[in-house]
Amino acid sequence: MAKKKKIEENASLLNIISPIAMKFEANQFILGENYCKGYGAIKYPPNPDYGWLTRITNIPSTMVSFTFTPNNGEILENINKNVTMLLGQANSEKEPLKKQRAQKGADDGINLLRQIDENGESVGELAGTLIPLASDKETLKKVEQKMRGTCAMANLKVRPLTLMQKHAMQHVAPFYTDTPLIHEVSNRVMPLRSFVGGFPFSSSGLNDNAGCYIAKDADGGLVVLDVWLRENDRTNSNFVIMGVPGTGKSASTKDLTISLFMLGTKFIFIDPEGEYKDLCRNLGGNWLDAGGGARSRVNPLQIMPIPRNDVPDETEPGITDYYDKEDDGNGLGDMALYIKHLEVFFSIYLPSLTDKHKAVLKMTLIELYKDFRIDWNTDASKLRPEDFPIMSDLYNKLKEKQKLYKEQKDTKADIYEDLVLYLEDAANGADAALWNGPTTLETNSNITVLDTYSLQSTSDNVKRAQYFLLQTWSWNIMSKDRTEKVMLVCDEAYLMIDPDVPQSLVFLRNVAKRDRKYEAGLIIISHSVVDFLDPKVKMYGQALLDTPCYKILFGTDGKNLEETSKLYNLTEAERELLESKRRGHALFMVGSKRLHVKFDIPDYKWEYFGKAGGR
Repeated sequence: MAKKKKIEENASLLNIISPIAMKFEANQFILGENYCKGYGAIKYPPNPDYGWLTRITNIPSTMVSFTFTPNNGEILENINKNVTMLLGQANSEKEPLKKQRAQKGADDGINLLRQIDENGESVGELAGTLIPLASDKETLKKVEQKMRGTCAMANLKVRPLTLMQKHAMQHVAPFYTDTPLIHEVSNRVMPLRSFVGGFPFSSSGLNDNAGCYIAKDADGGLVVLDVWLRENDRTNSNFVIMGVPGTGKSASTKDLTISLFMLGTKFIFIDPEGEYKDLCRNLGGNWLDAGGGARSRVNPLQIMPIPRNDVPDETEPGITDYYDKEDDGNGLGDMALYIKHLEVFFSIYLPSLTDKHKAVLKMTLIELYKDFRIDWNTDASKLRPEDFPIMSDLYNKLKEKQKLYKEQKDTKADIYEDLVLYLEDAANGADAALWNGPTTLETNSNITVLDTYSLQSTSDNVKRAQYFLLQTWSWNIMSKDRTEKVMLVCDEAYLMIDPDVPQSLVFLRNVAKRDRKYEAGLIIISHSVVDFLDPKVKMYGQALLDTPCYKILFGTDGKNLEETSKLYNLTEAERELLESKRRGHALFMVGSKRLHVKFDIPDYKWEYFGKAGGR
């Protein structure tokens, strides 16, 4: 006969169930060896999500009790009275804010009455008590802080039960007894389905039942996501990853890359810091020097697809018309739209260009394409890279025009002379290695890293122009095959922002808006939110930060923390999480859901990361 295994006693649990002693004070009490403080729920979420109580009941070191008392008759009578009172107040109130609040309260009451009437909804009074506990007073303060923060994230407001600590203990005790005082303070009207739907029959975490493991939430629950899932408020596969250096941006990005790569996702990295070279090679990818390598050239004059707006944005027509589908009242062909796109490229590369320079350059480009038998009706997708003109062709064309107008003593000769001078580097000088020649860049692997680290010694206008060009090429790949899942990763994305040429950001924004139609996604990584909210680019930068359904916010501080708080309407607890700057800890937004997560990366993945960022 097998010997019975002795079960170890849980001293902490026994101390709560059968404490040695109890002592009650005005705002706290002692339960055995634990310090406790009773709180009552005084305001509940107006539109609670399914499982909303899960967050509350899973708060560490906190006892929780909720009671629901059905009471349709009396409650209906009270709701009707309140609605009548609030409608009267809304009609008579002169202050706009008070008038708005009264009308909102009346509308909420009317909606509840409609639910009860049309759906046979049962209502009742919900009362909640929460008691954080700890072995000492200092630890208790920390537990209280976490409890209040979690409640705030769930839109549940709590307050200490002054002079009611004994009643709070009775409300949560295993020997529950009716506590009228608790009900008097905490009772609020709520539909039965909101209470039942919030009850935690499932564990914490987030599980799509498909996809890959991402992280663990604050309660240890697994976050398993299918980032390609389309449902409710998850309409795209875009990410924003923000945080100061050293908090975990690179590690989480590499972790996510490996997981999605294993599931068949194709990746393109624009890497200014050389952080992904080792990862790329360890996964059998294609690493390319996009700062002037012979195998990674993109010809600016090769006509490529441009992401257009579905509906023109009339707020800034001078800017957005570059990419509007219905620009000038008619859909534009490949060449017409790309020439507009080239205006942006040359404005970034040559900031000193005047409107006259741009007009003359545009006319010359049209003539040059005509020389290569490319016109408004040409299907550019059917042409080879060698079929397009290159920068030296444009340079020579400008020289020809300069000579012609000089012989005719036309003042236009001066403009052509300027353009020849401006494009000397691109055709024959230092920048020719980047752009003068047919496109050689191609993807023959599921991971391609475009390393732009060698651009660091160049001017800002050259860097930004090359980033813009690489984005254009990447969109060509992303939009080529609607059945192929492709992710574009833009690391240190602030480097791609030019406040003086906001069209570059408009392009990236339009990629974020349209990639879902091509089974593609965009990952924006940066340490600075402020750069995206510069007044010159805020209209587009903010949209780029808002559009992604997935937002991973690591620790930050100062101006970035303030701007992040305003942008995403952070609670006090969420601010504290970011301000703590704990490595690996982040606020993870999945659609409308918000989770405190910790990236617990398996050892085997670290071996792939390499020696650069993310160690």
